[in-house]
Amino acid sequence: MYSIGYDIGSSSIKAALVETTTGKSIAVISEPSIEMEMLALKNGWAEQNPDDWWLHVCNATKRLIEENNVSATEISGIGISYQMHGLVVVDKTGKPLRNSIIWCDSRAVEIGQKAFNEIGEEKCASHLLNSPANFTASKLKWVKENEPDLFSKIHKFMLPGDYVAYKLSDQICTTISGLSEGIFWDFKKNDIAEWLLDHYGIEEKLIPEINDTFSIQGKVSEKGAQASGLAVGTPILYRAGDQPNNALSLNVFNAGEVAATGGTSGVIYAITKSLSVKESARVNNFAHVNYTSSQVHIGKMACINGAGIQYRWLLNNMDVSSYQEMNDLAASVAIGSDGVTIHPFGNGAERMLNNKTLGTQMSNINLNIHTKAHLCRAALEGIAFSFVYGMEILSSDGISPTVIRAGNDNLFRSDIFSNTIATLIGQEIEIYNTTGAIGAARACTLHNGDFNAFGKQIMENDFVMGFKPLENKSTYKAAYEKWKHELEQLLKNN
Repeated sequence: MYSIGYDIGSSSIKAALVETTTGKSIAVISEPSIEMEMLALKNGWAEQNPDDWWLHVCNATKRLIEENNVSATEISGIGISYQMHGLVVVDKTGKPLRNSIIWCDSRAVEIGQKAFNEIGEEKCASHLLNSPANFTASKLKWVKENEPDLFSKIHKFMLPGDYVAYKLSDQICTTISGLSEGIFWDFKKNDIAEWLLDHYGIEEKLIPEINDTFSIQGKVSEKGAQASGLAVGTPILYRAGDQPNNALSLNVFNAGEVAATGGTSGVIYAITKSLSVKESARVNNFAHVNYTSSQVHIGKMACINGAGIQYRWLLNNMDVSSYQEMNDLAASVAIGSDGVTIHPFGNGAERMLNNKTLGTQMSNINLNIHTKAHLCRAALEGIAFSFVYGMEILSSDGISPTVIRAGNDNLFRSDIFSNTIATLIGQEIEIYNTTGAIGAARACTLHNGDFNAFGKQIMENDFVMGFKPLENKSTYKAAYEKWKHELEQLLKNN
């Protein structure tokens, strides 16, 4: 038997076919063949048609079944991972009333900040563990303020993964983890934050039915089966936002465990059992996939917008042919890049820097002695130092890492990058070759509660290598302290 996992991204839909008993990945495919478009009617806006996601889910499913010569009846479960913080609104027939306002749309920033100021930092921090900020609740308030006729027709709002599950099953539901990422959940009361809904003038009836993250959340309907190629009655057994799902994919469930990603942006996602929030302005806090009323597991997330995009910018703008060539050039330069520093914050406002926009800063370049090799090393170190800086913020918020696990992506393949982080944090980094779609497929077994077997599958199928802290910490520390001092000066002057 097999499970299918979907990863509903903003650039593509990835689908994975996994053997249920072993967790072995059989195939992973992506639809469409070119990157999905985002509609930006105004500066800072980003929208997508939810039915485009559904079309690509159906195409990917049919390809998986056909190309791997499996029967739809052999698929025993469906798991869904999805881009976080998006908003889908539907009428009573389940038809979307407008395009989805997706995660990177910033139109509701002022609405969220105004609510934060009016409600107060203490209440937001102790009850929501976050500012309302630019999350789903604030986006829904934007619709109410700016599209009142459309708002009056809303039957339910959903997150992107909820909509795909609905199209499969004809059942509208969500999860506590999902509601928390939209900032609809009151952690102190362990219930819907009806007071925030009241503040925004949103009726509680718009919230979908709540199901457990690991449970039968619906079954494929006749309509869903006809469109997707799946068998009628196939259960949807799991759904979660992409960052909680990434942590799940790396077997990160318990307090002190940390998941890291180093893609276009970088993320550090650490688990805690504490509801204490000291860094609510710089760190996000969500109900993790294994959060329950009796077992509190919070995912505390620090995001670095300017991560892999910084290294890609260098690749595109220097006379180099590949990341490997860049890594080789960087390895020819000593720790500290002979004084050159790069602060890789050129991808918009950085939440962990209190939403300041610094731009990428390249400093201390001597035109007589420094080369592109120094820029390659300084870029890798600068991105790694940003991760260390983010971990310091998480540590000030009560995180003591016991293990750090990361996917086998471009940045973490670099010895310089991974060794720098491991050495400065003083914690081994374990590298795993997995994806969000594979993790979502494997999670279909967790409704039975066997987390040990789940973790064993990841170790047996995905472990690549580990990077242990190096003994020569003083040189790394000196380079980091220099970089951090320069960052503090930049922040002071902005």
